Amino acid sequence: MRKLSGMLAAASIAVLAVAGTMLAVGPASAESNGGVRVMPLGDSITDGFNVPGGYRVDLWQKFVAGGYRIDFVGSQFNGPAGLGDHDHQGHSGWTIAQIDANAASWLRATTPRTVLLHIGTNDMFSASAGAPQRLSTLLDTITTTAPDAEVFVSTIIPLSGADSQVRTYNAAIPGIVRSKVNAGRRVHLVDMYPALTLADLADGVHPNAGGYSKMATVWYDALRSVPRSITEDTPPTSTPPTSTPPTSTPPSGGCSAAYRVVNGWSGGFQAEVTVRNDATAALNGWTVRMTLGGGQSITNLWNGVNTGSSGAISVRNAAYNGSVPVSGTTTFGYVANGNSAAVPGAVSCSSP
Repeated sequence: MRKLSGMLAAASIAVLAVAGTMLAVGPASAESNGGVRVMPLGDSITDGFNVPGGYRVDLWQKFVAGGYRIDFVGSQFNGPAGLGDHDHQGHSGWTIAQIDANAASWLRATTPRTVLLHIGTNDMFSASAGAPQRLSTLLDTITTTAPDAEVFVSTIIPLSGADSQVRTYNAAIPGIVRSKVNAGRRVHLVDMYPALTLADLADGVHPNAGGYSKMATVWYDALRSVPRSITEDTPPTSTPPTSTPPTSTPPSGGCSAAYRVVNGWSGGFQAEVTVRNDATAALNGWTVRMTLGGGQSITNLWNGVNTGSSGAISVRNAAYNGSVPVSGTTTFGYVANGNSAAVPGAVSCSSP
């Protein structure tokens, strides 16, 4: 842990020398192509430490292949020639609080339609206990400064020597995101943690090229689930995403499950299932079973492990959210193809 902390500090010493100061910001983008403005925001993993451009390289290629016209924005600039737009807002060695101190200025300078936020890794070494509250404060800063922006907040990737801290922090993020959504904010959860393993890290902290490529895939799938975030012909609006009331199921095996549609679009939708502990003791693991509607198929699922992606499926808890206190809740979510109006049948929850 101490060795990793020192390594991380050494890797970012030049940036930390000016930590907490306001950066000068320039025009909206040095490489503006008039496309949808997307701000990659975070620390060295956004910057692309050890692999210049990081996840932004493969994400850009996916945009090009998908026919999307995107304008990366930010006051920073790096990456290879294969990255068509080098602008970003990643700062090596920075913590959540340092990003928060500058976020409003960056957002006003670039007015992004979409923000990709992966932040918290550096907090895990020094002050992990308060990281969730600092993230919540940062999201308030972003959504207040740019209320029409679609904000995708990611769980952070694995970290050698600090996995317990990472899991605890990541477990708090879904609840933070849910509170912002309930307040009418355009905030979306992206579960990045399970997409990478320690084998995808070059130095125990930063991804290797394969790890960054995996991150790009997760970002791309999440962005496509909210068409407005990367589609030029969808006008901005302050109206929050539509949501259907939750459909609850009776307790079975000590827990119950409530399903709701968070957002829908032509050919797909995002849904959330809330697991509630109705027993008299804490749950030690849970499994939700349900039958998806005809034509529905899951393309991305977070905060759980699914068996099957269409028809009759089951979703068991992830490693970090299996313990649920009495009367407590946890959630998992997913993006699926198909008609959102078809509510899953035979929804049930059980616990060992």
